[in-house]
Amino acid sequence: MITTTYQVQGMTCGHCATSVSTEIGAIEGVSDVQVELVAGRVTVTSEGPLDTDTVRAAVDEAGYDLVGA
Repeated sequence: MITTTYQVQGMTCGHCATSVSTEIGAIEGVSDVQVELVAGRVTVTSEGPLDTDTVRAAVDEAGYDLVGA
């Protein structure tokens, strides 16, 4: 298992966290998504390395911006 932390901009509430968790959680190989709302961090556990563009697309789909990995 690999754990990667991403910085996501624009999340302000529980609904935001749920949206991001749902979209990233749908990526193949992802087993867990933890959102730290105040810090804007999303920690993702996956079976292997994730393509940053795939994670960025999932975050974009949720309506937020991936600003760092």
